[in-house]
Amino acid sequence: MELKPIKNEAEYDHLLEWIDSQFDNPPIPDSAEGNKLQIVLLLVKAYEDAHYPIPAPDPIDAIKIKMDEKGLKSKDLAEWVGSKSYVSALLNRKKPLTLKLARLFHEKLGIPAQVLLS
Repeated sequence: MELKPIKNEAEYDHLLEWIDSQFDNPPIPDSAEGNKLQIVLLLVKAYEDAHYPIPAPDPIDAIKIKMDEKGLKSKDLAEWVGSKSYVSALLNRKKPLTLKLARLFHEKLGIPAQVLLS
């Protein structure tokens, strides 16, 4: 197989099938076949990044998901933010997510800054 940039869906589908077949009998890392698989995976990723972009998550939804994951309630965030009513307004999109709050949620909840600032 000649390695080259993916130009259309047919080439993309063909490479996906080839990748799938490689997982049935995985090549040894750093072997010629292992390196070939790595290169094909990079080509597929580049094609997917260009043709199937994943939109950035909504910052408020990200906060709600992290709250759920950590078992936090609005009152828990109020300890950081100041008041439960402000947290409620923020989570209901009635108040803006300020830079100060984005930094706080980044530090306290571990949400990537680029998600909170999008």
